[in-house]
Amino acid sequence: MQFHLEDMTCGGCARTVTKTIQMIDPNAKIVTDPPTRRVEVQTSASQEQIAAALSEAGFPPRAQ
Repeated sequence: MQFHLEDMTCGGCARTVTKTIQMIDPNAKIVTDPPTRRVEVQTSASQEQIAAALSEAGFPPRAQ
């Protein structure tokens, strides 16, 4: 699944996004790209779970 995170603007943001997703699924494969503000996630968690966690962390997503 892919998300567009308008507020992910730097490497620090990307690390926070990665840690947030890993709290839901420690085995998730995560690719962040701050310049395009996209994150790609391969996980067993639902899209809704990931989106809710990202929103709570301050990175409300738009699904891609």
